[in-house]
Amino acid sequence: MLAAQPRDIDYIRVAEPAPVVLAYGIGVDSTALLVELESRGTPPDLVLTGDPGVEKPETYAYKQMIAAWMAARGIPYETVRYTPRRFKHWPPYYDLLANVLTNATLPSISLGRHSCSLKWKVAPQDAFLKQWEPAKAAWARGQKVIRLIGYDASPADTRRHAHASAIEHDLFECRYPLREWGWDRARCIARIEAAGLPVPPKSSCFICGAMKPDEVRALPVWCLRLIVLVEARAAPRLRTVEGLWRRSTSTRPGRMTDFIRAEELLPAADIDAIIRDAPADLIRFQDVAAHVPLPERPAMAEWLETFNAGLLEAA
Repeated sequence: MLAAQPRDIDYIRVAEPAPVVLAYGIGVDSTALLVELESRGTPPDLVLTGDPGVEKPETYAYKQMIAAWMAARGIPYETVRYTPRRFKHWPPYYDLLANVLTNATLPSISLGRHSCSLKWKVAPQDAFLKQWEPAKAAWARGQKVIRLIGYDASPADTRRHAHASAIEHDLFECRYPLREWGWDRARCIARIEAAGLPVPPKSSCFICGAMKPDEVRALPVWCLRLIVLVEARAAPRLRTVEGLWRRSTSTRPGRMTDFIRAEELLPAADIDAIIRDAPADLIRFQDVAAHVPLPERPAMAEWLETFNAGLLEAA
């Protein structure tokens, strides 16, 4: 009888799972999604925030708190920003506020477009992920990176989802777990509270034309002064819109400056001084910077530090 021949061992190749990234906007929906995923033992491989640099102060405070919460649970968290590379004759700038002041314009939403999020939030996240090793390895295997987006099951987010889900991505597979679970905003708030966490404030840039009057009323003085500055700087170039709120309605003016004045959120003399002096001073700063070699050129942030210190009016 012939001896049995040894059999070849069959190996089952198990593909590496695609990495999962949560696009974290520091708002209610994405926070509820983060908390629930962690509680289920399926946290994302990476949480990623695109920061335009002009979120409301309370949003940055919440961001600091939730970053500590993630660190305590071993959840990797990164914050990224859009980085301009060509400044021509301008002082360098690194956030949305300095961008609109440099170009004497308003955020795109005030001009009837919606490109702020794409430029200042989505694009820097995409750029980061293209250098992130787990993403590069997944793409090399022919996989897509799974991107989790916090759209809930409310009517407003249903409309946003309908638009976003129609866009094809070569590198990413977008998923919307809150919608799969049937969670609306109230359910998201309840989940955050059940985790013992404060509910995030509404995420928004403090120069955003989508802000409601009550949101403007709640802003600190230094934010209000910057709103006046942005509108004053852009005013000479505006043709079809009045200001950050675009056009006047029966409930509010087109210019946030007019609202701030009417509500006495800033003294009238301070508003007048900003409109009269600050744009001209900024132009002088830009003109001087244009003659300085780029490596030594002062950044727009230096001028803004002086403005925020209230020194321009006293100069």
